[in-house]
Amino acid sequence: MKKFFKVVVVRWLARTPIGLAILGLGWLLGRRKERAQSEGERGGRRRDRLQSQGKRGGRRR
Repeated sequence: MKKFFKVVVVRWLARTPIGLAILGLGWLLGRRKERAQSEGERGGRRRDRLQSQGKRGGRRR
């Protein structure tokens, strides 16, 4: 039932440009939240892990 309600709301919002902007903003915020949760499970940010392994920085050739 929840998925059906989401589909109805998305179809209703997608009718107008303002609705599409709202959907896009919601998608971006949801994606950012999802990414933060997955990084928390993996144990931190990727950049920090790369720096600790010595794979970042130094002289380019």
